[in-house]
Amino acid sequence: MAPPNNRPMIKTTTAINRFLFQLSNGRIGGRFGKVEILLLTTKGRKSGQARTTPLQYFRDGDDIVLVLSNAGDDHHPAWWLNLQANPNGAVQIGGEKTKVEARKATPDEKARIWPDVTAIYPGYDEYQTRTTREIPLVLLRPR
Repeated sequence: MAPPNNRPMIKTTTAINRFLFQLSNGRIGGRFGKVEILLLTTKGRKSGQARTTPLQYFRDGDDIVLVLSNAGDDHHPAWWLNLQANPNGAVQIGGEKTKVEARKATPDEKARIWPDVTAIYPGYDEYQTRTTREIPLVLLRPR
C-alpha cells in the first residue's frame, strides 16, 4: 500500500513555521523537540526567486549539517536542487542571518556525522527505510 500523500499538510505546516519563525526571530518555530530549526534561503533554480524553508539542523564544528531526507520521499527536496544549481544561500538561526555555501558531505563525512544526527533525531533512520535513494547530508559553511 502506498504511503498517504502528506504534501498538502507539509506545505501548510512549513508556511506556518516559516511565518512564525520570521515574526519571532526564531523564538517560535526555532525548535522541534530536541532539534533546532533554521531558515534556509536559496535562489530558485527555475524562477530565480528567493525560496525560504525551515529545516532541522545540526552542527559539525563550524559547519551546519542538513539532512536531505524529504521525509523519506524518493526525490530530493527542492531546496537541495536549488543549492546544486547555485550553492550560495543564507540561513537564519534565531535572529542572526549568515550567508553560506553548500556542498554534499563526502561518504567519510556522512559515516562520521550520521550516528550523531540520528542520536538526536532517530526518525532519519526510518526515513531511509522508506526510500531507495541514499539520504545524503549537506554541509553549509559560513562565507
